[in-house]
Amino acid sequence: MAEGTRVSAEDGIGPRLRRFQERYEPLVTRALLLGVFATGLTAQFVKPVGDALEGKAYLGGALFSLVGYVLYDQVKELSSSVRVPARVLVNSSQLGSFVSEAFQARKVEISFLGYTGETLYNALYHRLENLFDNPGPTRRVSIRMLVPDFGQPMIVPSRVGQDDGPEDDPDFRKRMEGRCREYDSVLSELAGRLTANSKVAVECEYRLYPGIPRDKICIFNRQRVLHGLYDLSARMRLQHRGPEFYDPKGFNTDLNVWSREGTAAAEAAVSTWNKHFDDLWALAKVPPWRQQTAP
Repeated sequence: MAEGTRVSAEDGIGPRLRRFQERYEPLVTRALLLGVFATGLTAQFVKPVGDALEGKAYLGGALFSLVGYVLYDQVKELSSSVRVPARVLVNSSQLGSFVSEAFQARKVEISFLGYTGETLYNALYHRLENLFDNPGPTRRVSIRMLVPDFGQPMIVPSRVGQDDGPEDDPDFRKRMEGRCREYDSVLSELAGRLTANSKVAVECEYRLYPGIPRDKICIFNRQRVLHGLYDLSARMRLQHRGPEFYDPKGFNTDLNVWSREGTAAAEAAVSTWNKHFDDLWALAKVPPWRQQTAP
């Protein structure tokens, strides 16, 4: 994605309107309250003004306005201090609601870093399918998926060896790679059909990062970031009496929610996560299955 596009997405109309509101709302509110106070007080003691306004209880209204003016800052600060985000910690099973919210935008950008991305894949597949009949405001979709390089030896996922030590298992790694390859194929095929037969242009790309799947990160429209840590001790068996494998369970992962609509610290965190993902994406390599299908 071009740098210019990135800047406009992060500093769009929404954030600018919020900054404008935060800057001028207190000034406008104070001016209105003082105006009501001054008008009420004048109408109480200047008969022509009172007659013109056809009112009788101006002093009470004026005093009420003055009290509102004095208490305005305190009420505003109290409201900010007790405001709690609607979602602070969510489970990966709730990703579907975040995907649906992201698709309310004209330009949708969803980025993922983690294990196989199965939980996000399921939500994306159903939402993309729905675009054929109900595109809504969406006109462009960009999906970026960063998954581990399963072609390299790994300690997670791996076979549980002697004394619970991890033992690299090429066949198990190949199994996980095959899963990612299948997800990539399905989403890419769906993206191609949508681009050719609907009003929505969709692109989906997978890339590989080195190392183990430790962090699970989902970024929605560069405005909201979900981050959690996989349980690296989680185990599974392919067969009832077969060997155990270290296999992080993404659907059990709890995710912290960061939003640009929150505090200044949250907005800074979202910017940091966006840059972190962009840097990883630039360094990541194209999967071997895409190289094989390239013309």
